[in-house]
This record gives sequence, C-alpha cells and structure tokens, in this order.
Amino acid sequence: MEDYLRPTYFVDFDTPAVERVARDIVAGHDPGDRAGMAVKLFYFVRDTIPYRVLWRLPTRKYLRASETISRGHGFCIPKAILLVALARAVGLPSRLHFADIVNHLASEGLQKAMGSKLFVFHGYAEILVDGAWLKVNPAFDLALTENKGYFPVEFNGAQDAVFLQTDKLGNPHFEYVRDRGTFADVPYKDIVDAWIETYGDAFASQTNTHQG
Repeated sequence: MEDYLRPTYFVDFDTPAVERVARDIVAGHDPGDRAGMAVKLFYFVRDTIPYRVLWRLPTRKYLRASETISRGHGFCIPKAILLVALARAVGLPSRLHFADIVNHLASEGLQKAMGSKLFVFHGYAEILVDGAWLKVNPAFDLALTENKGYFPVEFNGAQDAVFLQTDKLGNPHFEYVRDRGTFADVPYKDIVDAWIETYGDAFASQTNTHQG
C-alpha cells in the first residue's frame, strides 16, 4: 500500500503547487469522509483542467502533476496522474489504470491524424475508498461533454465512474478493448513504445493539438 501513497517524479504531490491545490480542495472537509474527499478531487480535475488532446509524444515533464496544474489543461493521462497525485496528497491510496479504447465518436480531424479510432494506453485513476478500488475517469470536462452531446462521467464516491458505451442519442461511443492493468507509477516507456507501434510515423507530421 505504501506504493500507492508515495510521491514520484510524475505523481509529484510533494511539490508546493500540488500540495496547495490539494489542501484547498478539501479545506474544511471532514477528513474521515474519504468518499467525500475523493468526489471533491474528481470534480476539480474533471472541470478545472479542461480536456485537450496532445497529438505528439508527451515528454516526461509534460505528464507531471505539477506541470498539468501550471499548464491548466491536459488529455486523459496527465489528468489521471493529477487526480492520483491529489488523492495521495490527502492520504487516499491511488493508482493509475490503463486500457485501450475505441472512441466511435472521435472527431474527423483526430481520426485523420491518428489513422484510427483506437486510443492505446487511455489512462484513468483508481482510488481506494472504504476498502474498494474505484475506477475514476476525470478526462472529459463538463463543458466539452455538453458541447458534444456526450454523457458526463459522474462520481458519487461509491461506484466506478468511467466512460459510457453510448452518447445521449444512443450512438455507440466508447468501447474498452484491452486492459493494460494498474500501476503505482507512470509506465512511460510502455506508453511511448505502444504509441509508436500503433501510430507509426503519424507523429512526425502532426504537431498541433486537436479537440477530441
């Protein structure tokens, strides 16, 4: 369990910026209400850090929790890392979970850039609440989901909160096709190797960001 509570290079909750944010989010909250704290942290990351796709290989620095706070936006992996960092900062054991998913409603621009609807190493968080590991995905902010007609991911502190299979019109949306497992820290080399294997040379000609 110690591995799920300690700081790392990526999960750098021991930096002043992350410590301060975590403290402010749960200020005045009953420390015994661990589910309530987890919910507060989730909604902070979901909505205060807008979702933005990075269509190039991320540097190690880009993925650090403190960098995501400073930058003010991120895609699924840095947002998951930030949620894990904030949870650990307030004493909630947390870890990263990765899976390959198909986004059937990905934008045409992103599909063209990627050459696929498959997102390898999609990242989300798991938080230990009252003895249960809960899957928690803060990737898409509320403004984005409302704009695109997606169901927002909601978290009540007692059940998993992950992408739904359909949008509000019943169209197929997210499909989980491969579980990559859970990690106490970021498997950076595995992520980069998988992206290069899947998307090949596409990164070389794509330097802009795309809204997913």
